[in-house]
Amino acid sequence: MRPTAALALALALAASYAMTIPAAARADEVAPILTGADALDNSTFARPQVARVTHVALDLALDFDAKRVSGTATLDIQAAPGAHEIVLDSNGYEVESITDPQGHALAFAFGEDDARRGRPLTVQIGDARRIVIHYHTGADAVSLQWLRPDQTAGGHYPYLFSQGEAILNRSWIPTQDSPGIRQTWEARITAPEPLKVVMSGERLTPEGEPAGAGRRAYRFRMTHPVAPYLIAIAAGNLAFRELGPRTGVWSEPETVDADARELDAAERMVDAAERLYGPYRWGRYDMIVLPPSFPFGGMENPTLTFLTPTIIAGDKSLVGVMAHELAHSWSGNLVTNAVWPDGWLNEGVTSYIENRIMEALYGHKRAAEEEALSWDEMQAGLAEAGMDAPGTALHAPEEGGAGSGITYDKGATFLRTIERTVGRPAFDAYLRGYFDRHAFRPMTSQRFLSDLRANLIRGDTELDRRLQLDRWVFAPGLPDNAAHPDPQAFAAVDAATRAIAAGGPVSAVPYADWNWAERVRFLQNLPRQMDAARLAAMDEAFHLSDSTNSETLFAWLKLALANRYDPAVPAAERFLAGQGRAKFVVPLFRALMGQGEWGQPIARRIYARTRESYHSVTSGAVDRIVNGAAR
Repeated sequence: MRPTAALALALALAASYAMTIPAAARADEVAPILTGADALDNSTFARPQVARVTHVALDLALDFDAKRVSGTATLDIQAAPGAHEIVLDSNGYEVESITDPQGHALAFAFGEDDARRGRPLTVQIGDARRIVIHYHTGADAVSLQWLRPDQTAGGHYPYLFSQGEAILNRSWIPTQDSPGIRQTWEARITAPEPLKVVMSGERLTPEGEPAGAGRRAYRFRMTHPVAPYLIAIAAGNLAFRELGPRTGVWSEPETVDADARELDAAERMVDAAERLYGPYRWGRYDMIVLPPSFPFGGMENPTLTFLTPTIIAGDKSLVGVMAHELAHSWSGNLVTNAVWPDGWLNEGVTSYIENRIMEALYGHKRAAEEEALSWDEMQAGLAEAGMDAPGTALHAPEEGGAGSGITYDKGATFLRTIERTVGRPAFDAYLRGYFDRHAFRPMTSQRFLSDLRANLIRGDTELDRRLQLDRWVFAPGLPDNAAHPDPQAFAAVDAATRAIAAGGPVSAVPYADWNWAERVRFLQNLPRQMDAARLAAMDEAFHLSDSTNSETLFAWLKLALANRYDPAVPAAERFLAGQGRAKFVVPLFRALMGQGEWGQPIARRIYARTRESYHSVTSGAVDRIVNGAAR
């Protein structure tokens, strides 16, 4: 990609950058900015080689009536010699004034709006290296979801949570919103009593402190530089349960005990991950189980993983999501993709580590089954996009790749292929060293491959040829050296699936004896076209429409709706109204809309009822499916 004239100037200044910038105003660590075309982030308006944010200090008030956050953001800045302005990202917040620390006004201007990125905010900083932004968010800040009391488990208090990935935090935090511009941060947040505030950093005032009539203030800090999308907040009627010396879970009082029972393996997971990949460097590993509208399975916000309640199955069967988010403490949070086309460096590496944690805690059989399901997801992603589609390369096109089957599952398969080629001990030692060498730093695909060659391959040209590194990362499709899953992982399940497909009796299927992965494999591999009588027999025998496991219910509903099976519609409506996880909601609405005159009226009726309950991440995707365009 050809750099712009402004970027060329910035790169020219970069050579003297590290030597001439005044010492940071804080003692917190400052992460470097990567230069080069592979580190050019087109999702941000910032020009970090000219002027970049190193620290963010928030002093904000939460207004649940107006659905607004207001207050100040104080930014510490490093700037190259001769630089007198800084460019920030914005998406909807309104600026009242910007000053230097002494209160002198600084000129600023918003640029033209971009549908994907928002608007640039350019501030004339002069010689100032700290600026204070007085601002407030709009009621429709896309990162924030404000919930009414009736949308919570308790039903008595409102709730707020944020979701920043990938570039949503620029709707409520005025900073440079790029994963390659890592920043330390601190915050003071006030909220009405008796609500508690939690954030993805060290809690300095766990019980809060008085902040005026009927309000309390909560203080937080993060002294490690993190990508801005990892600054997260939640506020509501919250209770806490300790799970271990450095682990615990937040949730509403009505659900916290059940959540704690489900997630009680957290401390053992941290121990297992440390044995594999080195020390956990974030202090505590707490989690918060959010209301059902949270749009993802989990979000790896440092010190405080955000989780969907759809993983609370009652039997600990879906705790792989917790293992995945914990794994991000190394891949994603510790070493972060510098640009979003390299998102596989977060999600693919993390998916590989997740499987290793699950194997360490639950054994080879469970890990082999989950690896096989991941392989299936990868194959589905490749088939849907087309083997030759550019988006099936791990380094994705600028507007995104072929989806999670590539970013997560092909990425994990790539690392598994390396492991099985060089041997597990050698690859484990390499990954541990990789996290040590690049801790709290950004990373790109090119630099990752260079690190592999320098520290694992070490001049072995035959090994380099066998691994096909560049083909895996930069070429579409699936290289022919891919490590396949254990063909016996689901041997008994696949035999039962073939028997049903051949017309065998439903009563011969030992569904009740299977775990969730085996049930999902069975449902996913059944013929996509089945008559109503056959579906009814399975529904009655296996209680599919009444499943309390979100993964098996989702697999069943995809099959049932694709066959216009009317008795499954009430279960689909309950599921779509009861949670807002995009992984489930988006495909089910797509399935309904794909069924023409039968499914489209159902989809529109359900969506009219449920849209308000979804986070913007979910509703934005469903809008395009149901209405043909985002509202």
